[in-house]
Amino acid sequence: MLTEEHLKKLNIDLKWLNPLNETMTRFEINTPQRIACFLGQALHESANFTHLEENLHYTAPRLNAIFPHRISLQSATTAVAKGVEAIAELMYGHRVDLGNNLDGDGYKYRGMGIFQLTGKANFTAFANAVKDEAITKDPSLVKTPKYACLSAGWYWNTRKLNDLADKGEYQLITKRINGGDIGSAERTIKTKQVLDILKA
Repeated sequence: MLTEEHLKKLNIDLKWLNPLNETMTRFEINTPQRIACFLGQALHESANFTHLEENLHYTAPRLNAIFPHRISLQSATTAVAKGVEAIAELMYGHRVDLGNNLDGDGYKYRGMGIFQLTGKANFTAFANAVKDEAITKDPSLVKTPKYACLSAGWYWNTRKLNDLADKGEYQLITKRINGGDIGSAERTIKTKQVLDILKA
């Protein structure tokens, strides 16, 4: 289990101690290697547990570059002029793959939590798994320590990342979380730092 001393050394606010320990117990993230892999990814994804919401402050050219087949420069320009809610709707609104079927779902179910849970379908699956329908009604709960940790643990568990952690498959864990290899080297460094602190 993590201690206050561990969190101080990792520069994580102490309010995360109980939520992290409860989540890691629930999802059997219970060896130094598993804890290090989980925290290494979480530290990178959330900037040391300080950023729990997707940054939607895109420029129109950037939106068009990320989604060239779905978002035209013209529609991106219009959305950017209206603000983040319009940008989220443009990116995620009425997307069947995310379960967003109502106006406003794109923003309501934008990326939140440690591993950026996104889309009504994912929020609903998480809510069902932990038997807490409050999450579906108020997705912003995933920005609080309790639900941010729980959602990360649930995501970790559904992708069987304990198995990869046991094998030291750092890059494959990054791909399962990120979809690519963005920040792979930094994630590995953070994972090894956590492991050193846990074994000290």
